[in-house]
Amino acid sequence: MNIYRAHVLICGGTGCTSSSSDKIQNEFELKIKEKGLDKEVKVVRTGCFGLCEAGPIVIVYPEGAFYSHVKVEDVEEIVEEHLLKGRIVKRLLYKDAVEEDTIKSINEVGFYKKQKRIALRNCGVINPEDINEYIAFDGYMALGKVLTEMTPEEVIQVVKDSGLRGRGGGGFPTGLKWEFTAKAQGDQKYVLCNADEGDPGAFMDRSILEGDPHSVLEAMAIAGYAIGANQGYIYVRVEYPIAVQRLEIAIKQAREKGLLGKNIFGTGFDFDIEVRLGAGAFVCGEETALIASIEGQRGMPRNKPPYPANKGLWGKPTLINNVETYANIPQIILKGAEWFRSIGTEKSPGTKVFALGGKINNTGLVEIPMGTTLREVIYEIGGGIPNGKKFKAVQTGGPSGGCIPADLIDTPIEFDTLTELGSMMGSGGMIVMDEDTCMVDIARFFLDFTVEESCGKCPPCRIGTKRMLEILEKITSGKGEPGDIEKLERLAKTIKSASLCGLGQTAPNPVLSTLKYFRHEYEAHVNEKRCPAGSCKSLLSYHIQEDLCKGCTVCAKVCPVGAISGERKSPHVIDQDKCIKCGACLEKCPFNAIVKK
Repeated sequence: MNIYRAHVLICGGTGCTSSSSDKIQNEFELKIKEKGLDKEVKVVRTGCFGLCEAGPIVIVYPEGAFYSHVKVEDVEEIVEEHLLKGRIVKRLLYKDAVEEDTIKSINEVGFYKKQKRIALRNCGVINPEDINEYIAFDGYMALGKVLTEMTPEEVIQVVKDSGLRGRGGGGFPTGLKWEFTAKAQGDQKYVLCNADEGDPGAFMDRSILEGDPHSVLEAMAIAGYAIGANQGYIYVRVEYPIAVQRLEIAIKQAREKGLLGKNIFGTGFDFDIEVRLGAGAFVCGEETALIASIEGQRGMPRNKPPYPANKGLWGKPTLINNVETYANIPQIILKGAEWFRSIGTEKSPGTKVFALGGKINNTGLVEIPMGTTLREVIYEIGGGIPNGKKFKAVQTGGPSGGCIPADLIDTPIEFDTLTELGSMMGSGGMIVMDEDTCMVDIARFFLDFTVEESCGKCPPCRIGTKRMLEILEKITSGKGEPGDIEKLERLAKTIKSASLCGLGQTAPNPVLSTLKYFRHEYEAHVNEKRCPAGSCKSLLSYHIQEDLCKGCTVCAKVCPVGAISGERKSPHVIDQDKCIKCGACLEKCPFNAIVKK
């Protein structure tokens, strides 16, 4: 076995792969071989590093040099200067990794300093397609421990004592769910992993499956032992091809090592896992709809009770947790419930992974201790708002969540606190908005998504959300009437109380939260036919200020519909009937003579 003096870790997540990180890997392997360094330097394709904005990312150890936005043509310089001559290529380093003459390692960069990685502990560290690398980082030790040293009841008690709550949405105590399923009567039981991540802008589960699939397999086997199940299924979106491929590889390798299948660790315990592909229906993220889909039926929610713990897959007791919940389990078993409880808050122990996106400088994946404030995430980890704009609101929980305004930015992030504010933790989407964001239009956007994804089984969700969307479209197009806001609010409250499943019950949250904190924007749209954020096109108009216009003709040249006229060196005019409000003229005017009203 070779001992390497340096390792080149290349992001193999979906984001960086779409930016040709596979070609970068091939180029590194080629150039390293050309320089005769292939016995000294190892190239490793890892999972997501988290800081997606900086991709494609390459990390060189032992220095931890953090190269960002790497291109294929940069590879030769890194190999020649860094790997051969020992000189870090400063011009290619991530901007925050260089401070005067000091070069920071990846762990010292601001984006990572406040994070604590449990669920993401191996992402960006190991090769997810090599089980030996997972084993080298204590992989499958937790499974070995429970099978040889603990009873099923003891395993469940540890999970209960840890205070781990489900990371997929509602935050139900994980240990209680395991206990209910273990106590349920049935000749066959199942363990399911919900990897049907459908929230717009969410990619937490995808990144764990791509970067550390064995952590989920190990946790599911532990759960199987705890509740008395011998079969597991991972329900994953077909839109996640890299995750699916790496899951299949991981399952095959685990079977070959005897870590899945018959008589695991010689203890007589049998457990195997299969992958089931979902067709991309958002509603299949709801546990009973997911079960129906695995059974080969249309993915539609069922009435509860009975709950899956008693009557789930094919009518048998079934345990369902999401990817991130499972990813915490091996560490809890190895390090203990007290260790996990020492992180986060009393009612929300541990960490939470968020997909940070929207109007934020550092987009990507972050894992923070519960209780961290929104301000810390947005400004210290996220790097603040681009272009010096003001922070306006943050949406947590995706279409099921709500918008939290700027004056509540010091709110600690935990399950109950977010719920009290009219939002929710959800699976972990976090969309940041700046002063140019129209909150009425944001509510319309999420309602549009919900209407499209409604399964149609219950009238409140099928009909009610459609009526809500019609009112929102009416308001944002400048056709709102007195009484529309009140009608919208009544509809939202009715749908919330009368829908069949959790998705329908939470669908009005974006509307209710924006009405709560930004009602003045709704009123401006309806009463003044004005969009305060200057975002809704139907309520906008562009005008040229005569005293500032130099007649340079730049605006007329970029207008795609010929709506701007005027002689050279004379003030120009915009024909409001022709203008399509694209904003090209405003963007290109060198004299700031164009204003948006």
